[in-house]
Amino acid sequence: MLATALWISLTLIVLALAMNVYRLAKGPDIPDRLLALDTMYVNAIALIVIAGLWFNTKTYFEAAMLIALLGFISTMAICRYLLRGDIIE
Repeated sequence: MLATALWISLTLIVLALAMNVYRLAKGPDIPDRLLALDTMYVNAIALIVIAGLWFNTKTYFEAAMLIALLGFISTMAICRYLLRGDIIE
């Protein structure tokens, strides 16, 4: 039962990643592309957590936490740059 749920969730997350790549490439403006990139971080974290469940190891969960931290910081830096023109002020 767990294997079936993992395969279904893996398929749906890969589909979501494909839609994010499309929005990243075809986004009408910069904020839409940033939102697609931020959503890709969340989907990548979900893929890593699924891999951790699949392989039954805790290392993947630590990697997911690290990617979540880097994704949040990079999103904040890019938003500040677009709004103010400078990251550190």
